[in-house]
Amino acid sequence: MANCLVVANSLFSSPPPLKPIAKKHHLQPIFDLSLVHFPKPRKPINSTFLKPHFSHSDSCRIRFLSKASLGETDSSSDEPLPLVGEDSAAFDLGTQNIVSWVYFTLVLGVVLFILDVVWIDNSTGFGKAFIDAVSTLSDSHEIVMLALILIFAAVHSGLASFRDTGEKLLGKRAYRVLFAGVSLPLAVSTVVYFINHRYDGVQLWQLQNAPGVHQLVWLSNFISFFFLYPSTFNLLEVAAVDKPEMHLWETGIMRITRHPQMVGQVIWCLAHTIWIGNSVAVATSIGLIGHHLFGVWNGDRRLAVRHGEAFEVVKKRTSIIPFAAILNGRQKLPKDYYKEFIRLPYLSITALTLGAYFLHPVMQAASFRLHW
Repeated sequence: MANCLVVANSLFSSPPPLKPIAKKHHLQPIFDLSLVHFPKPRKPINSTFLKPHFSHSDSCRIRFLSKASLGETDSSSDEPLPLVGEDSAAFDLGTQNIVSWVYFTLVLGVVLFILDVVWIDNSTGFGKAFIDAVSTLSDSHEIVMLALILIFAAVHSGLASFRDTGEKLLGKRAYRVLFAGVSLPLAVSTVVYFINHRYDGVQLWQLQNAPGVHQLVWLSNFISFFFLYPSTFNLLEVAAVDKPEMHLWETGIMRITRHPQMVGQVIWCLAHTIWIGNSVAVATSIGLIGHHLFGVWNGDRRLAVRHGEAFEVVKKRTSIIPFAAILNGRQKLPKDYYKEFIRLPYLSITALTLGAYFLHPVMQAASFRLHW
């Protein structure tokens, strides 16, 4: 501030009086503008060219990050704070490129064809050989189930942990293809084995005929799919049609919990364990929940590395336990919060979840035919 005052004073104070000159000379003033010829600009100068290109949201984000770093955020205000992360599940039909979706459809078809030939089809694929190899570890279906989950978790979370390094070496799209190409067959094997052996364990309880249990289990399963992580909705990035990014989501389901995938998995596991009621269901739930609890720690670590201070701000006003940040006042819900769920991705989830429920017999029959 002192430097600014000195400079301002030197610029705007009156000049010192001139000393008398001994001899008079007829000199032109040095700063006589009549002698200076400025060329006329050929094009009018765009006054906005020199202005910084910050949008309103950018300026809000910069101001908020500055305040957050100094601990000056207003937690007593009833108004939601400006977003630091991204708006999740946003889908603008008008901005979609039809060519990208045609390309996505072709990629999906090719992937499913390759998956069937290389992994699922017992006459050509390696899926059955993989299941048979893992099954040699133990005669216990519970141990085999836990082993399959452990293998999938190690590969899936391991590749996710090395994402930054892998993308530098291979590129974002190529690494996504590698990630999906390895994870998808292992996920299919784990799901098929669970479907085929879910009733092979020791029966611990039987509640399927108890009043209200079917309705409770059905509703819990339905709700669990609304806790999908928002990146799942970015199908063009999932298929590497668009360049995959590591997003910092903040709206929608993220206001309820920062790790919706974990919460949804816990709800799904509890519902299926209550319904099936045997040792295989319990072992499966332990393995899946353990994997997702590791994902909570690993996900926060990766987001902190990628997004730095912005993630710390989002972390402070969200929670792992559902609704905890809302109840203690760290998360301020907008008045029209419900609109963050009235979006095409969640409508699609509703349709797919209902469809999967009615297609359960088809899924079970397809799994049984594999004899895994």
